Amino acid sequence: MEHNATLIRLAHGVPGALYRPRPEVRAGVAVLVMHSDSDYLSFSAGDELSARGYHVLCANVADKNAGLDRKLVDVSHAIRFLRSFPGIEKIILLGHSGGGTLLSAYQNLAENGAKAFAGPEKLVKCTTTLDGLPPADGLMLLDSNWGNGAMRLLSLDPAIVSEDGGVRIDASLDLFNPANGFSPDGSTYPDEFIRAFQREQGARNNRLIDEALRRLRLIESGAGRYADDEPFIVPGAAHGFRNNKLYPQDTRLMSRSREARDLLRADGSLSREVIRCVRPPQNDRSYTASYHSGALATTVRTFLDSYAVRTTDAYGYDESSLYGVDWSSSYNTAVGNVRGIAAPLLVMGMTAGWEFAAAETIFESTTSEDRTLAFVEGANHQFKPMTALEDHPGQFGDTMRTTYDFVDRWIQGRPGISD
Repeated sequence: MEHNATLIRLAHGVPGALYRPRPEVRAGVAVLVMHSDSDYLSFSAGDELSARGYHVLCANVADKNAGLDRKLVDVSHAIRFLRSFPGIEKIILLGHSGGGTLLSAYQNLAENGAKAFAGPEKLVKCTTTLDGLPPADGLMLLDSNWGNGAMRLLSLDPAIVSEDGGVRIDASLDLFNPANGFSPDGSTYPDEFIRAFQREQGARNNRLIDEALRRLRLIESGAGRYADDEPFIVPGAAHGFRNNKLYPQDTRLMSRSREARDLLRADGSLSREVIRCVRPPQNDRSYTASYHSGALATTVRTFLDSYAVRTTDAYGYDESSLYGVDWSSSYNTAVGNVRGIAAPLLVMGMTAGWEFAAAETIFESTTSEDRTLAFVEGANHQFKPMTALEDHPGQFGDTMRTTYDFVDRWIQGRPGISD
């Protein structure tokens, strides 16, 4: 932890690290950084943006295993702390990776009230006790993923034979079977395998949702295993990056933008082009048979509000598009949440990251009149340069600096925030 960060208690079990601006050139603007289930007290934005003159609050949720509604309350504690802090006039949310789910859901809820998450299309509805939360003045999604529900979907192993465990699998759907095209150095799967894998992945996804909804009805009718909630264990569904399936191994998938977009280069220039992902192949072994590393161990209610999103019969993805996901079915996806956000929105993608393609999908879904999309050439998921992929030393430059310099310029260019 850098010396300019002060540890604070935002609420019971909700810690924060407040980074003071140095120098105090933009001290009236605060950036709030939170993630849905990881420790972000020392996230890079704390040092980088405080060095550019901003207050930065990096905070953690009280319980990473809690449902999304509970975590949204934790965000409100951080917002209220910043609203009451002397000299701070504007607040911008920064969601990285799974933080995009949490903070996009919060801003949508704060702008529109619980009714935004209470429509008939929602698998589960937000409680009205979350009405009246204070909104932020802007939202930045920096290499956010599509949403926790979508990441659980993309991590779901369709080769599972029975929901009772992760040991027995169907060899014809086994991602790590050389007969299906797997290679530890990077895989090129046949089109028929890709289609079969995605088709069964979508089908299993909906079966799991149907079962969770069935269990919820039993719980609410008094016929459940417990009165309030139940354990819900899904083999081969842990959504950490080591469990993301298919597209990390076959780098042809989700490898380019659909449209020409802005690319930030090492020399400070910006070009407009179809963006290419340069990530290397990842995830060369299966964790499906492991409970601790491969299973999603949650509860019925938390599965439905935090990890479930419906798919249609058209579900799948190719080199540039993820399709057949019903983004309106849940509020645990950044793609669905930004549709309800009017505040200024910055979306950035890292071209050496495995969640690269989410940025364009999120941007295309937003309805804000003030929206910006940019990609950083050669940056990985943590905004660091992937020097091993450079054609020549220094090709990607200081991607951390490139990222945060652009963030700084974006904030300064927002009327009503920086003035």
